[in-house]
Amino acid sequence: MLNSFRPAAYGAVVSLVLACHGDPLDAQSRTPVASESYTLPNGLRVILAEDHAAQVVTVNVWYDVGARNEPPGRTGFAHLFEHMMFQGSANVAKGDHLSFVQRAGGTLNGTTAEDRTNYFQSLPSNRLNLGLWLEAERMRSLRITQEHFENQRETVKEERRLRLDNPPYAAAFYAAFAGLFDRERCFAYGHEIIGTMDDLNAATLDDVTAFHRTYYRPNNATLVVTGDFVTAEAKALISRYFSDIPRGPAPPPVTCDQPANPGAQRHRVTDAKATLPAVLMLWRTPAYDSAEWPALDLLRVVLGGGASSRLNRAVVREARSAASIEVLLGLGAPRRGPNLFGILAFASPGRSADSVEVLLQREVSRVATEGVTEEELTKAKNVFRASRVAQLATSLGRAEALQTATMFLGSPAALGRDLDRHQAVTVNDIRRAAEAVLRTDNSAVTHIVPATRPP
Repeated sequence: MLNSFRPAAYGAVVSLVLACHGDPLDAQSRTPVASESYTLPNGLRVILAEDHAAQVVTVNVWYDVGARNEPPGRTGFAHLFEHMMFQGSANVAKGDHLSFVQRAGGTLNGTTAEDRTNYFQSLPSNRLNLGLWLEAERMRSLRITQEHFENQRETVKEERRLRLDNPPYAAAFYAAFAGLFDRERCFAYGHEIIGTMDDLNAATLDDVTAFHRTYYRPNNATLVVTGDFVTAEAKALISRYFSDIPRGPAPPPVTCDQPANPGAQRHRVTDAKATLPAVLMLWRTPAYDSAEWPALDLLRVVLGGGASSRLNRAVVREARSAASIEVLLGLGAPRRGPNLFGILAFASPGRSADSVEVLLQREVSRVATEGVTEEELTKAKNVFRASRVAQLATSLGRAEALQTATMFLGSPAALGRDLDRHQAVTVNDIRRAAEAVLRTDNSAVTHIVPATRPP
């Protein structure tokens, strides 16, 4: 379950900020969001970012648990708890968390990734106490009952059918994403977030209770509050609601010994629901905090960011071999371990997956040998800057940006360093990153082809 944090008036927000402040990210690149951090005695990390631009507050909790924490035979538990956490607690009946927030005029959701599970609600600023109390309630006393477990397990299984098992292409795509990583040496990233049907069916109430006891404790969580509040008042509320929640045991460490450049993988999958051939090309990348990541992030824009990008221009518009192309860096959220760079192309009618791959490989080779132009790099940096400005224009976007900087780069202040490291990328950095990562012996290519239908 992935979410976009761009406001609806994305273009208008970016234009207004640039017009009023000239070059906002350069001018305040070290501290794009002012924040204060501290830790409660029970281990809960707190980050507060007071901003009175709008009468909205966001209460955002990240638990340091995701698919990477699941052992073999217990996949899908982090995603299952994304659902279980809305089933009520000692003082909140099932369904009331949602209704309380909505009746207050707020919005809420939760998402699961490999490295974290997040829960957030944005509310009118006079209801900050409600958001904090609800998050503290489920952190302290989530009701994990046989009934709640069984009905949410069935919900997750149905979600798997709808999102992965039944749609065309989806099963092949997700198998390829997980298959890029060695299940024996890096199971953390070598399995699907949603879990397998066998593991979900085999799970017991004792299994999920033990998982919750280990990971959903204050010492394994970060609380971020952004928006229109007074810091001293927020601290008093946080102390009142969270300080008496007992800490849990230290979660076990996660290991990932993914071998570098282990050799090329090739797969051909027949999909009875597919209508056009598709090509999915994947490469393993270093983690989010690596020196190569900003260069790969900007390369993603050069290759696939918009109609004027290299692949769209060469393969879609000029050769007319592909109907559409998307370039991926990760799957919606960063990781502390290896990730992926990918190109997904759907062939035009009458074109084969093989012919599309030839054109894609040609463009990838060009980047590794010739690099990109200064003009392309400038455009990619502008796209990145505009996206970051739009994210920071909302309280939810600021909360997620602070959480990301904290978990993956070490501190809230790293948000500014992340801007700096993207701005510092050179054309030579992109060429070197492409040469190091987009290698044949570091790749996995999957062709998904429609089943042959009888005449």
